[in-house]
Amino acid sequence: MSVDTKMAAPAPRARVGGAGAWDLLLRVPGIRTWGPFAVLIAGWALIAELGIFPSAFFVGPGTVVETAVGLTERGILPSYIGDSLQRLAVGAAFGIVVGVGLGFLIGLNKYARKFSWPMLLFFQAIGDIAWLPILIIWFGFSLTSVTLVIVYTVTFPLIISIVAGIDAIPQNLMRAAASLGANRWRGIVEVVVPAALPGISSGIRTGLGYGWRALIAAEIIIGTSGVGFMMFEARRQGDVSHVFIGMAVLGALWYATDALILAPFEKETVERWGMVEGIGR
Repeated sequence: MSVDTKMAAPAPRARVGGAGAWDLLLRVPGIRTWGPFAVLIAGWALIAELGIFPSAFFVGPGTVVETAVGLTERGILPSYIGDSLQRLAVGAAFGIVVGVGLGFLIGLNKYARKFSWPMLLFFQAIGDIAWLPILIIWFGFSLTSVTLVIVYTVTFPLIISIVAGIDAIPQNLMRAAASLGANRWRGIVEVVVPAALPGISSGIRTGLGYGWRALIAAEIIIGTSGVGFMMFEARRQGDVSHVFIGMAVLGALWYATDALILAPFEKETVERWGMVEGIGR
């Protein structure tokens, strides 16, 4: 009976150091999400504790949390957050309706595309805050001015993303649908709209990000309430803790909105229709 003298090669070991250790660490629940914030807060607390900057200009996380609890108990912080979210929701809703409608109109009609594309690029280059002076003249320091800034900021990225998504549709899909008996309307509903969903999702995500920043800037300049107004009033009073609270609230709200609403919507559209794989991984 013959015996094979060759030794089997040992199974490769998982690397413990270097990149392997990082991979194992990132697989621990919560590390990937909260780890960077823990490092940031620790560095923040260390700088405050060392007294590198005067306390009038830089406060630690403990002071910020204590101030935030006080503002919450008095109902000030929840009221300001509610006002900002309401303004963003109203402006974003109008912006999405207008952007989706115009995006499909321009994307599906070559004459509308040729006529409006130079204007789209022109107005896209004009910052949202540049409209505030004339909006104040027209509508005063009102909710209308803030809403119009958000609508403007959300609309144009959404239109351009939808048009780009429609342009990326392979013509073979439309020809295949027509060969199967689909008329133009059915081709739009069953081919163009699903294929344009990645553009819609990315446009909404981009537009809302710009709209959120435009809202805060508008509240700083013309607002009478909201997170931006709170931060600007803190500057007048010399209270740095209110500014830190405002920045923390803005980041947390946008992170929650993106993680709970926008990212899942993008995954369900972009990944489902086969454009990319593994959004956010």
